Amino acid sequence: MRPAAWFVVLLACPALQAAEPILPVPAVKVADPARAALGRLLFSDTRLSGNGRISCANCHQPARAGADGLARAQGRDGKPLAHNTPTVLNAALNFRQGWEGKAATLEQQVAQVVENPQEMGGRWPDVVRAIGANAPYQRIFANQYRDGVTAANIQDALAAYLRTLLTPGSRFDRYLRGDRKALSEEELDGYARFKRYGCATCHQGVNAGGNMFQQFGVMAELLPAAERGRNGIGQQFKVPSLRNVARTAPYFHDGSAATLEQAIDQMFLLQLGRIASADDRALIAKFLQTLDAGPGGQP
Repeated sequence: MRPAAWFVVLLACPALQAAEPILPVPAVKVADPARAALGRLLFSDTRLSGNGRISCANCHQPARAGADGLARAQGRDGKPLAHNTPTVLNAALNFRQGWEGKAATLEQQVAQVVENPQEMGGRWPDVVRAIGANAPYQRIFANQYRDGVTAANIQDALAAYLRTLLTPGSRFDRYLRGDRKALSEEELDGYARFKRYGCATCHQGVNAGGNMFQQFGVMAELLPAAERGRNGIGQQFKVPSLRNVARTAPYFHDGSAATLEQAIDQMFLLQLGRIASADDRALIAKFLQTLDAGPGGQP
């Protein structure tokens, strides 16, 4: 692109002019609406689980911003799993899926979760048989896929649905796009502190996170010796997105922070090596609340 063209792009994009660490969520572009609609049906279908009683929507609840409100997810037997349930909102913007990044794509994530014995506990041959035995599903799959109901096609449809769960249009995105009245002075102060203290080093990009691994507890030496190494301290996890973070408590891989303010305190101590003041805590929390938006930009 010629320099003059770059200048035009900069003029047209306030986010680029400001060189902000966080970028606006793009508008949802549904590549194949029919397949996404099929994926939405499958997302709530208990036939994907081994016991026929749980679906993806059990843990990823729309009313809870794509999470479940529990410290740690419940497995198919009702027992707590190792990790907190990540939101599926904006999951398509993550560079890998899951706290440990075991899945490189949404399709891989679906494939793994269904067969994980602690999670949905299914077997793909059984899932294909159960879905394929349903006449409405037979017709829909036949219309969308040349080979009908297969494991790969179920995974593809679910991934197509998950890619629609973007949340553009937050007040912060409106600010980034040039609406300087979208945020209050307190929220702007919180954002300035978020950047000044270094939070944006990891929580940046379109998803305000989700694009790197980081050690949990970089400054763990500040903790009492008995606490070092506990609760995943020292382990590498995917940096979570902060999109809709005000609605996805509790926080961290183990759900150990019950409130947003507790999470801010812990991040200051474990990642930044400092103590958050009352103003830091309150103002950064106010800023984080501006990242909230529903799928497709709905409230």
